[in-house]
Amino acid sequence: MSTVYDFSAKLNNGAEQALADYRGKVLLIVNTASKCGFTPQYKGLEDLFQKYRAQGLEVLGFPCDQFGHQEPGSDEDIRGFCELNYGVSFPLYSKIEVNGDAAHPLYKFLRAEAGGLLGDAIKWNFTKFLVGRDGRVLERFAPTTAPEKVAPEIEKALAG
Repeated sequence: MSTVYDFSAKLNNGAEQALADYRGKVLLIVNTASKCGFTPQYKGLEDLFQKYRAQGLEVLGFPCDQFGHQEPGSDEDIRGFCELNYGVSFPLYSKIEVNGDAAHPLYKFLRAEAGGLLGDAIKWNFTKFLVGRDGRVLERFAPTTAPEKVAPEIEKALAG
């Protein structure tokens, strides 16, 4: 059976990152956008990262422009926006697609492992996937779920 460790993705700086490098960590994987009503969640995601990083949490941001053209910028634009406006220090990846034939293989896997209420498609930006230390998807959270509401599940995953 596959885990997230079977995938790699290009970081925002162009370097390829094997997700196997996160083995043993709890991951919160989020598709993000800079011009979305949920964009302020970047602050909450950074807060979670800072609070739980020493215990083994990694937040991974995957910018996506598939929803209302809300992530039109280049990787450099996105990185600058996130650092300047939200102090983002967690890893940001290169812009990807999360739905359709061109969806990144990681997102095809995440969707198959944890479908949403109306099927497995990602409905909007800031859908969150919590992944345990074993690389298996534990839970999927809707875009409307504020990052701080995910904290109790993160704590359980870190303790497990």
